[in-house]
Amino acid sequence: MRMIENVVLIGAGAVGAYFVQGLMKKPEIGFALAAEGDRKKRLETTGLRINHASLFPAVKTPAEARGADLILIAVKYDAIHEAARMAAEIATKQTIILSLLNGIDSEEIVGAAAGAEHMLYSIMRIQSWREGREILFDPAATAGLFFGEKDTREKTERVRAVEELFAGTEIRCTFVPDMQGEIWNKFASNISRNLPQAMLGVGYGAYEDSVHAAYLRDTMDAEVKAVAEAKGIHIPPMAGKAAAAWQTVDKSARFSTLQDLDAHRHTEVEMFLGELMRMAHEVHVPVPCCAFAYHFIKALEEKNDGRFDYGS
Repeated sequence: MRMIENVVLIGAGAVGAYFVQGLMKKPEIGFALAAEGDRKKRLETTGLRINHASLFPAVKTPAEARGADLILIAVKYDAIHEAARMAAEIATKQTIILSLLNGIDSEEIVGAAAGAEHMLYSIMRIQSWREGREILFDPAATAGLFFGEKDTREKTERVRAVEELFAGTEIRCTFVPDMQGEIWNKFASNISRNLPQAMLGVGYGAYEDSVHAAYLRDTMDAEVKAVAEAKGIHIPPMAGKAAAAWQTVDKSARFSTLQDLDAHRHTEVEMFLGELMRMAHEVHVPVPCCAFAYHFIKALEEKNDGRFDYGS
């Protein structure tokens, strides 16, 4: 059976931290972060704070990490092209790549740079947040990695190798036969549950406590599914571990887009609504609620940037 013995992680933020914590408890695996320049020096000096523990994983340049059996990419969307360049430098013939970003096009971007033959398709379901430089998440409430092949519903040798890698760790992974449907399901969930709360500046409980917040959620969800249907993509109903994960979300939870706005960072709205609007235009499907949300969040970014600070 194919074995994964060396793993490289590009990006050690809110998603990457999950794999850092899990794989550092499996010492028989060669595990390292990929970084260059000042970031490499900073990681080597200060390490990472994850769930109240200081961790110091190995840090390698892409050249030093070349030939890894598995590359995990967990960067923000605005860093995807740089991560793809690094993955291309690391990958050799046997390398598997998992791009853990939200959205629906990161596999294509990474595959174009590093080779589509390396890609397994995946999504992450995790509730994580930052407090200062510390990354926090609840392992018990984390559904984890959902992954599979793009064009086959069967478990391939490399799928089994990934399952074997994470066996016996705290990292949860679930094989999905229809990854295209799963990715679109997550895409619809992110748009309909992540973005309305970001516009309102409130926790997840708003969808239960307000018919108006629920209307925004349901309308944006329907618009995403209309675009998918026009493209010939079936989004299956959410079930199993994915559905169960939503039942554990705390009412106060603030997802990634709202966390970014709270911290006056630019969001990943281009990955969500920018991409949806482009596809909607191609298939001639109107998405007025999603278009409104896109411009609303872009205006909030401008507000955070100080564009509207006109003085007294």
